[in-house]
Amino acid sequence: MAMTREEFLKSSGLKVQVLELWIEQEWLVPERTPSGLRFREIDVARARLIGELQSGIGANEAGIDVILHLMDQLHGMRRALAELRREMGKADV
Repeated sequence: MAMTREEFLKSSGLKVQVLELWIEQEWLVPERTPSGLRFREIDVARARLIGELQSGIGANEAGIDVILHLMDQLHGMRRALAELRREMGKADV
């Protein structure tokens, strides 16, 4: 379910300035629509993860950049593997 910026702020607990900074750093990449930014539940989960990385384990900005980049690569590889498995399953038929 897509949510507006205001709904995202309420759901994530972020302050406007923090959200703007995280978007600028591309830690969060909401969908841009003619009516404004649209966020998903995965964005809320990612915002909570970033908060935990900062406050829970004390990761600095460079560390968070690396962690998020590696997580994005991992998820991309999982999607590619799932697609490959689907394609291989079609070939067996």
